[in-house]
Amino acid sequence: MKNFNESQTKENLMRAFAGESQARNRYNIAASVAKKEGYTILQDLFNYTANQEKAHAKEFMKRLKEFSGEEITITASYPAEMETSTLVLLKAAEKHEAAEHDEIYSGFAKVAREEGFNEIATLFDKIASIEKIHSNRFKKYADELENGSLFKKVNNDQWMCTNCGYIYEGIEAPEACPVCAHPKGYFIPFENSPFE
Repeated sequence: MKNFNESQTKENLMRAFAGESQARNRYNIAASVAKKEGYTILQDLFNYTANQEKAHAKEFMKRLKEFSGEEITITASYPAEMETSTLVLLKAAEKHEAAEHDEIYSGFAKVAREEGFNEIATLFDKIASIEKIHSNRFKKYADELENGSLFKKVNNDQWMCTNCGYIYEGIEAPEACPVCAHPKGYFIPFENSPFE
């Protein structure tokens, strides 16, 4: 096993921590854009994913606890997303999450295994699998927003207001909730609602 202090895995953990931290901030900014455009459910999607990125960052940082108080130098690049369109931000998020799964974390896991850090390799693999879920989720919502099916479904007849929980029946979400008057952007197909 390679000395952890001299390993590429140490640097990769810090790169992963930095990447998850900036992804969280990008998604919080994207949530503000979605809110401004009236897509409350997409605002929630970005914030939900941002909180998961925070959890990933915490797991990476835990593996660096022996370096507490030190500075770890890394060389890395991260995306600068300053788009003002929810659709563009969803597509960018899909692309970045796919890269984390397909290339970045799989590469970090391979290096960790080669250096003898199997537990850390497993962590990279597991978080990579979550990033694939994130990528797929962002793609699903980007596709629905782009093709007009975010608030209109052929085979859906129940929509839940994410503010008050009211269930509306119809193939399209109402313009406003009949209970709390929140706009269409608060509705999600009941089958996709959390905890149902």
